[in-house]
Amino acid sequence: MPTLAVDNFNIVCATLGGFITLFGLVSYLLKEKFYLSEAFISTFAGVIFSPHATNFIKPLQYANENAEHLEIITLYFSRLVLGVQLVLAGVQLPSKYLRKEWKSLSLLLGPGMCAMWISTSLLIWAMVPHFGILLALAIGACVTPTDPVLSNSIVKGKFADKNIPQPLQRIIIAESGANDGLGYPFLFLALYLIKFTSKHGLGAEGGGGKAIGLWFGETWGYVILLSVVYGAVVGWIAKELLHWAEERRYVDRESFLVFAITLALFIVGTVGMIGSDDVLACFIAGNVFTWDDWFRLETMDDSLQPTIDMLLNVSIFMWYGAVCPWHKFLDNDVIPLYRLVPLGIMVLLFRRLPMVLTYHHFHLIHQIEDIRRALFVGFFGPIGVSAIFYLYISREFLKEIVVSGHERADAEHLGEAIEIVVWFLVVCSIVVHGLSIPLGKLGLYLPRTISTALSTERISASESMAQSTNMEQDPQEPARGGEILNSGGHHGTGEQGQPITWIPKSLARAGKRIYTDFKRPHGQMSHVARDHNTEKLDNIKSDGSDESPIELDENGGGHPEISMPTNARLIGRAINQPPPTVAAADLDVSRAEKGQGPGSGSQTPIGSGANTPASGSRPPRKIQFADEPSESRSVLPTPRSGSPTHEGANKAEVGSG
Repeated sequence: MPTLAVDNFNIVCATLGGFITLFGLVSYLLKEKFYLSEAFISTFAGVIFSPHATNFIKPLQYANENAEHLEIITLYFSRLVLGVQLVLAGVQLPSKYLRKEWKSLSLLLGPGMCAMWISTSLLIWAMVPHFGILLALAIGACVTPTDPVLSNSIVKGKFADKNIPQPLQRIIIAESGANDGLGYPFLFLALYLIKFTSKHGLGAEGGGGKAIGLWFGETWGYVILLSVVYGAVVGWIAKELLHWAEERRYVDRESFLVFAITLALFIVGTVGMIGSDDVLACFIAGNVFTWDDWFRLETMDDSLQPTIDMLLNVSIFMWYGAVCPWHKFLDNDVIPLYRLVPLGIMVLLFRRLPMVLTYHHFHLIHQIEDIRRALFVGFFGPIGVSAIFYLYISREFLKEIVVSGHERADAEHLGEAIEIVVWFLVVCSIVVHGLSIPLGKLGLYLPRTISTALSTERISASESMAQSTNMEQDPQEPARGGEILNSGGHHGTGEQGQPITWIPKSLARAGKRIYTDFKRPHGQMSHVARDHNTEKLDNIKSDGSDESPIELDENGGGHPEISMPTNARLIGRAINQPPPTVAAADLDVSRAEKGQGPGSGSQTPIGSGANTPASGSRPPRKIQFADEPSESRSVLPTPRSGSPTHEGANKAEVGSG
């Protein structure tokens, strides 16, 4: 007899799949029009589905009602997401980027991270009552690295393409990728000192000398240096093996595209087994893997990596929304809420911004050219997955500081404090950085809309007054002037009996325009462009040619013309097929409809006009996979690094960027 199987597995699959499906239906609207980040939306959804609301997702039950097991699940999930994200971050950087930009990265990763660590620790020490400086240094180390997952919301998408220069995007990616693994020295310096010096080293003999020795030997030697060497070696070997397999046509298209992601899984597993820094190893391996820029150029137009990236982002932040200890923000013995909220605000303002402004003042980082870029880089230093990763690394270490079979008092107090403070700072960063761009856009948009509405009202009032004056001069049409003045809105009577239009009518007009703009279909022109012609859309050419990506209709609206991706790749087919042609007669008909002259009678490839990207702006793929028909294109040998063809392709791509 059929029965309902409402178990946890089915509920999780239905909830996660249903949310991602519904989110995908409006993802372009939310991310590219309202500029909302995936992290903010997913965290909000996780809260709704968590035990705090609908109770669809029950994290504690998945961990067999064991809080320690739940922490281990969250830690390993964070490790997995960070490993994949950092390999992809390394692959995104152009050829030899770490060597070319070593000066800027050294300033951001050396003095920059130290400044962020110290400033954050001082704020925590000042705001958390009865808290020692070593405990504050441990918490500050957890939130020192900038998060690569949240950074994607400001270096990808339409906003980034229009407002953030590409050199600035790349330095943000490189910094957020490298400093995640470099958080270990800051964290374990504080943890070793707490273990061997606090409470006179109770439960741990050796004192400060042993703490410093372990910090240099284990943290810097075994964790940092070993992970860098291991990541570089594995990345180089993977690159050479993929070159070898591709030259002999042993690898198919699907395996080629997923190679970087499987490399991340391999590094996370192997480095985790030896107990080193898998996060830093993943970033180094990703950068060395595309050191010659070959893999990055070959996968530039494929969407598999961004798709995996999106799925991981949505899943991890839904999980964070469900497992976040929301109740502890209000009820805890560490810090009251009236201190916790100002702490979150001050950390977001003073953790990173003073350091970046100092670098800009002395012109030390060439990517930060003006004060606007400095403010942007200084403010957008998000706290996210990496902070949660270091949070549970810390709690795992603190549970090993035991006295008489129980966790030492100061270690237990630090474990509770680090959980509350770090989780709250992560939530603040997700909310503030996730809403900063849409609120900033709204702040720029509302005054302009209200000003336009008020100016329209003043013009309308002046026209009405002019018609009222004409009415006094021409007594043959008294009803027309009165009808104009009395049409709609609130009005009164002045000293001479003339109607007066009040401000509420202007506010109503402004509100109507705002509502109309939000209800306007995507791509339709706003009232500012239709009514006054004072501004033009950025994506419409000023000469009024028919090459505009928006085709206007008779009402001033339109729909965006979605262009085909350059070097498009159909499933199961080669990508460099000859372009389709259009007969001369058909071309003449289309030109006649546009008011142009007849063609020359020869066949013209589609897309060979002005809209076609310039040759050399993006080098075509050169790989011929074994599962592709050889007759569809000529097989070209794949140039290796150092060859003239390969160097030319690199120069062309860099020049286009």
